[in-house]
Amino acid sequence: MILKTNCRFFKGDRPCKPHKEQGVKCDDCNYYQSISFKILIIKLDAVGDVLRTTSILKPLKKKYPDCYIEWCTRYNSLELFKNNPLVDEVITIEDDALSRIKAEEYDIVINLDTSKFSSAIAANASAKEKFGFVLSKKGYVEATSDHARQWLEMSAFDDFKKSNQKSYQQIMYEILNLDLPVEHPIIHISEKNRAKIAAKDFVKNITSQKPVIGLNVGVGTKWPGKGWSFKSWQELTEKLGTDKYNLLLLGGPEEIAITNQLKAEYKYLINTGCGNSLLEFAAIVDLCDLVITADTLALHIATALEKKIVALFGPTSANEIELYGKGIKLFSPGGCSCYYRKYCSEDKSCMERITVDMVVDAIDLLMKK
Repeated sequence: MILKTNCRFFKGDRPCKPHKEQGVKCDDCNYYQSISFKILIIKLDAVGDVLRTTSILKPLKKKYPDCYIEWCTRYNSLELFKNNPLVDEVITIEDDALSRIKAEEYDIVINLDTSKFSSAIAANASAKEKFGFVLSKKGYVEATSDHARQWLEMSAFDDFKKSNQKSYQQIMYEILNLDLPVEHPIIHISEKNRAKIAAKDFVKNITSQKPVIGLNVGVGTKWPGKGWSFKSWQELTEKLGTDKYNLLLLGGPEEIAITNQLKAEYKYLINTGCGNSLLEFAAIVDLCDLVITADTLALHIATALEKKIVALFGPTSANEIELYGKGIKLFSPGGCSCYYRKYCSEDKSCMERITVDMVVDAIDLLMKK
C-alpha cells in the first residue's frame, strides 16, 4: 500500500475524513488531491477584521483553482472557519502556527495586517511571492507593492485615512490583484447552532407576523468611543415601541449590564443573552431582518449574512465598510474630531450627534425595500 502524504486530506496524526467516512485507503481512494500550490494567509487582528477578510477567498480560489489555503489567525477567530470549504486548514499562533510556518514552503504568502508581529510572520515564511506586508531586517514594516504602501500610509496618517473613498475589501483586492466586484465575507452557521438557538426561551417571544430588528447595543472595550449612547438606545426603543417590530437585544459578555438595564426598563425587548458562542451569536443575527449596530463584529456578521443594516459611525472610517447595497451608513453631520481615538474629548461626541430620528428614518427606508 502506498501512503500519499501529499494529499490535501492527509492529517498526519489521525485518519483523514474520507477514510473515517468511507473506509478507503490511499491506493483505492478517489478523493486524492495532491497539494501542488499552497497559499498562506496571515490575519490576526480583531475577529470582525478576520471575518471581513474572508471576502478574498472566492476570487483567490477562482484565480488559483487547485490551491491549498492555510489561514493563520488567533484562537478567538477559529470558529469563523468551521464548515468553510474554501479554507483547507486553520493554524493558530497560540498553538503550533509559528513552527509550522517556519518549516513549510508556500507559493504565495498573504499578510494584510500592518502590525510588526504579522509582518514578522510573513517575513519568516518561505514563499515564491508575497503580498501585503513584511518586516525588514531592521525591524520596520515594508509594503510589497504600491497598493500595499497606500494602505500602510492610511494606517500611519489620519488625514490619508479620512480622505480614502475605497472600502477595505476594494483595497485588499487591489493589493492582491483580484477582480472586482468584491465578494461577501463568509460565515457558515451549522444546523446544530441553529437548533441550539431555536430551542432557547427567548425565541418563544418572537412574533412571526412582525419583522425582527436586532439592536446591537455594545462595541466592546477596544474602541468605546464608537458606541452609541445608552440614552440614545433608550429613546430608540421607546420610538420603535411594541406594535411594529420584534426588538432583539444583541450583545456579548461585555454587554451584560447594558442589555439587562434596557430589558428591565422595557419589558417588550427580547434579550437574546450575552453568553453565546460566536456561531450561536451569528445564528441569532440571522433571525433578524435588520440590524442596527456601530462599527463592530455584529456589523461584519450581518454583512456576511446579507442582512439589512443601519450602521452608526463616529471615530472610525465609514468609507472602509462595505455594505453591498444592503444598508445605510449614518454619521455625525459635523464629522469627528477624535478620529481613531479610544475616547472622545468633546463635550458632545460625534456618536451622540447621530439622532434617533436619523435611525428611525433609515429603518423606515430599508424596510420599504
